[in-house]
Amino acid sequence: MSPPDPRPRRTSRDPRPRRTSRDPRPSRTPHAPRPSRTPPGGTLPGRTPPVPRPRLTPSVLVAVLTAVFAALLHALTPFPAAAAAADDAGAGAAPGGAPTDWTARPGGGAGDRDARPYVYLEGTPGTALQDRLAVTNSGRAPLTVRLRGEGRAGAWARFADDTVTVPPRTRAEVPLALTVPPAATPGDASGELVATGRGAEVRVPVRVRIGGPTLAALTVEDVEIAGGAIRYALVNRGNALLRPRLAVRVEGVFGTLLDRPERPLPLELAPGRRVERTEPWPDAPALDAVTVRLRVAAEGGARDEAEASETYVPVAPAAGGGLLLGGLAALASRAYRKRRTGRGAPRPPEPPEPPEAGAQPVTGASHRGPDPDHRPLAQAGARP
Repeated sequence: MSPPDPRPRRTSRDPRPRRTSRDPRPSRTPHAPRPSRTPPGGTLPGRTPPVPRPRLTPSVLVAVLTAVFAALLHALTPFPAAAAAADDAGAGAAPGGAPTDWTARPGGGAGDRDARPYVYLEGTPGTALQDRLAVTNSGRAPLTVRLRGEGRAGAWARFADDTVTVPPRTRAEVPLALTVPPAATPGDASGELVATGRGAEVRVPVRVRIGGPTLAALTVEDVEIAGGAIRYALVNRGNALLRPRLAVRVEGVFGTLLDRPERPLPLELAPGRRVERTEPWPDAPALDAVTVRLRVAAEGGARDEAEASETYVPVAPAAGGGLLLGGLAALASRAYRKRRTGRGAPRPPEPPEPPEAGAQPVTGASHRGPDPDHRPLAQAGARP
């Protein structure tokens, strides 16, 4: 007897399909690729996609450096036409008016160390003195400058040519002649030589020493106190250039109010020159009588002194005192007029005396009473 078959038997009612020899069974290949878990969008959520790194080859590096160098060279090198236009338009002037591509200074010096700070000449009245003015053009275009003199000594100067054209990168020295007038006063004279070009201006100082006896004289004039300041004028009465010094002292009723020691003033006073100045005094008193004294001095023994006085009275108390005095004066005048009127009034006439008994009235008697020359005979001593 054979053992029972453990496999279940399939009947016609079994719903599972029946395999046949034609039904191919999927076979698994051991080397088949596994399906990817990456979503269709690209990367997994929460992760940054990888950035591809470009490869810098030697040829690319050389091309980049060449382009950068060409750009820098193009930016630093101006076009010739633009440079010429800038020079013609005066592009060498600084904002303050001083030139940056040309200079003017006393001639004769080879460099900055040898350059003189100003033109200095000495001579007697009627002498013609010679010197030079050097103009240096460091620009890339020709420079045309106009030359003139200003001030007392500058007006005596004459140039070989008032308009000079200097080529680029060139230095030109212009001769000048300075003639001292025959009637010039001995002493010091000052002025300036002015060069103008490309919208800029250069001034070169000129100092001339005129031979002869030197007289230093200085005066201080027109001293007054106004608006919290002391005003005065300085006049050079000599023939020498002076650098004055000033001392200020103010005295009041109760002592010294201001004492400023002698100090140099920031000015040079040429011969014959007059300068008006102001000395600040913000602490002027409100009620006082003050005296201001100014003392000036300069080299050569020049000295002078001047003073001025001022009385300070408050406005409100002065007005109140004036009103009070005016009222008192009005009352006194009114009382005086009333008293005069009472003294000069006419007295009423006295009544006449009554006539005596038995006396006859006298005809033609005035209101003054009986006349002693017309008394009755009995009163005159006549016998009846």
